[in-house]
Amino acid sequence: MTTPREILGHISGGKVLDVATGDGGFISFLLEGFQSYTEITGIDCNDKCAACFAELFKEKPNIHFVKMDATKLDFPDASFDTVCISNSIHHLQNPKAILAEMIRVLRPGGLIIISEMYRDNQTDTQMTHVHLHHWLAAVDKTKGIVHNETYTRQQLLNLILSLGMNIMTLNDFSDLSKDPLAADTIQNLNKIIDQYLQRAENHPDLQARSEELHQRVSQIGYHDATNLIAILER
Repeated sequence: MTTPREILGHISGGKVLDVATGDGGFISFLLEGFQSYTEITGIDCNDKCAACFAELFKEKPNIHFVKMDATKLDFPDASFDTVCISNSIHHLQNPKAILAEMIRVLRPGGLIIISEMYRDNQTDTQMTHVHLHHWLAAVDKTKGIVHNETYTRQQLLNLILSLGMNIMTLNDFSDLSKDPLAADTIQNLNKIIDQYLQRAENHPDLQARSEELHQRVSQIGYHDATNLIAILER
């Protein structure tokens, strides 16, 4: 398995911005991988993430959370050495507009890191993740939440190429080392399915798919889908 250090170990992150940071999960990946950094700012429009983020990085005062709309980043041009986004592009109404904002706040010669799961060329256990994710997206859409199905690898690559930046590296990152039928994994996934099922009221097709997912999780198991991780230079 490729490690975060193997992917990012040549990078001194400097001043880092993590867009759509959520609870800060990708920042943990960056910390495992980066050679060094000076400061990391995680932004998200959902301030409910702030408490979990603060708890995760309570021992690191140079990592902080800011509530902010990624379509209008409240930073001057060329403010950051590294700008990142992970597993959020398929949640965006207008990905190209947000990627343009990320480029705007990146200094010349700085790096953009894009990490995004894709839906094709996955193992059976990884396809459980894909099917689950697409079902969650369908349920969210019934509530007016922007949540699209994940891209194919080629669609992601086309989006990356459209930015017109120098592609330094492309990595397909996955971890198949865990037990796909681990009891805690199955329990957590079934809990997520049941929580979302409550939102699928009056949608019998989505309710039927939830039963299929329960069976798939229990019989086939689960691994995270492979991510394409692109490092681009401005």
